[in-house]
Amino acid sequence: MTAEIISIPRAALHEQVASRLRQMLVENQLAPGAKLNERELCEVLNVSRTPLREAIKMLAAEGLVELLPNRGAIALQLTEADVLNTFEVMAGLEGQSGELAATRITDGELAEIRAMHFEMMAAYTRRDLPGYYRLNAAIHNAINTAARNPVLSVTYRQVNARLQALRFRSNQDEEKWGRAVREHELMIEALTAHDPLAMRAVLVAHLNHKRDVVIEQLRAAIAPPATSAKA
Repeated sequence: MTAEIISIPRAALHEQVASRLRQMLVENQLAPGAKLNERELCEVLNVSRTPLREAIKMLAAEGLVELLPNRGAIALQLTEADVLNTFEVMAGLEGQSGELAATRITDGELAEIRAMHFEMMAAYTRRDLPGYYRLNAAIHNAINTAARNPVLSVTYRQVNARLQALRFRSNQDEEKWGRAVREHELMIEALTAHDPLAMRAVLVAHLNHKRDVVIEQLRAAIAPPATSAKA
């Protein structure tokens, strides 16, 4: 008996590569401003340059990497002004998603979000940040889907893509991570109660807290090192 050889379509391959690169960017395996070294990435991902380059073009279209003339691609690096402007827009999108979802969500969608929430809480208990974050992002996407507004969903994905890595790193502070978890519990309560105003309020507050942490981290990263006074 011979094994069946299954060929992966090129389109499927470069989408898989894009998904893996996206994860590497979010989890800071590729730091902001870092050059995407094609040779190294081909080895890490075990792919040829063609699907890798197609994947990088996809991420450039999403705004996650920048293509620079004669320099290749670098991971997106946002300035403080970029962060403030993007979070400002995202707060409006999150609030609108939550408000609409609270009135339009089905029992099945609510049950699925609750199930993901319990899994996310388990990841939080284990302090499994990558696992927690993937479930966290899935919950926010499910809330957006439950809003049933395709124009809102497209805009939401485009803007949110720029913030994924920053949102991931904002949970690396234990106290602030705990606050984010409590806010997620309030989201579940508001969705269950079908309360649009409460849902909007908790999502906007949740995002603004993320913004504050991100700005604090950015400023700390560029602050000059403290020098000890001479005796």
